[in-house]
Amino acid sequence: MAAGRRTQRLMTRMPILLALALCVSTLPAQNRTVETYSLDETLKELEAGLRWDPFFSAGVFTLGDHRLAFYAGEPGEQGPVLLDGGKVLTLSLPYTEGGNLRFPAAFLAGVRGALSPIPDQGREREKSRFRVAAIIIDPGHGGKDSGALGTHTVKGKTLKSVEKDIALAVCGRLAARLRAAYPEKRVLMTRTGDTYPSLEERVTIANQVDLKENETIIYLSVHANASRNKNARGYEVWYLPPETRRELIDRDRYTDSVEVIPILNAMLEEEFTFESVRIGQFILDRFKETLGGKIPSRGLKAENWYVVRNARMPAILVELGFVTNPDDAVLMADPAHLKLFSEALYKGVADFVTEFERSGGYIAP
Repeated sequence: MAAGRRTQRLMTRMPILLALALCVSTLPAQNRTVETYSLDETLKELEAGLRWDPFFSAGVFTLGDHRLAFYAGEPGEQGPVLLDGGKVLTLSLPYTEGGNLRFPAAFLAGVRGALSPIPDQGREREKSRFRVAAIIIDPGHGGKDSGALGTHTVKGKTLKSVEKDIALAVCGRLAARLRAAYPEKRVLMTRTGDTYPSLEERVTIANQVDLKENETIIYLSVHANASRNKNARGYEVWYLPPETRRELIDRDRYTDSVEVIPILNAMLEEEFTFESVRIGQFILDRFKETLGGKIPSRGLKAENWYVVRNARMPAILVELGFVTNPDDAVLMADPAHLKLFSEALYKGVADFVTEFERSGGYIAP
């Protein structure tokens, strides 16, 4: 599973999308007489930021270069706390009281004790090895499935627009450009001709790519749009809604600590969402730059498209334009403009790869 390759290092790479605070230290916990701490007090004591997921009743502390994942238990309960995606601690768990989080003093003491012997030397060297190793390009439809169709009369001639042909033409150019720029990366297409891989086969191609520990993969599905409203036009990018929940973690790897699976899964969901949004935004920016005012932007949107939902990696779906709109159809029938579409996609992907790899796999929002 592609996602499984990332879980060991997840904690050191996770974007802090919903950081609640980053506070200066106050008096050390050993000088306090209380047995529990409020959330604000805990953030100050640990000099930490916190991302809390109410769906799983789980959270992640950010303490410098370290990430500490936990879930809320019952008062007095002990349970697993995951440090930097690899070390499992057994500590007195935080719990909720009157809707508010409470943190036992023993929890804070255990966190400090676990962090004190961990050296930070070499962490930057370790981060630098993260890279995008594979890019999956999925030309929508194909074969028996033509996708969206449009027929227009332009300057006295009939223009027929077929989604599967437009998607393949753009994706072929995109793949060639990426392979030339990144000979060390695997650039794979789900189809290279007028064939029809099923939706399941498309995501299986992506999910079965073998990755090393510090490698990741991204997925781009390319389509052309259609509407009953002939005036509808423009390009748009779709990503998976953040509230969508999938099982991304290989449970067989955590049989001795099943409690950490929901925590890791929530973290991986958030990471993939953030990275998908970054890819999408880069592409939208490059479309605007490359195509100018020739075609409008419909923006970045969220939807549960099958391939985006089932690809266990950062994934987006791009709609180039509307085959049912004569202006968009003319652009998508022009080889010069198809080249511009592919170039904009290439530049957007390259922008993401550059940011991802320069940051060591950790992209700050």
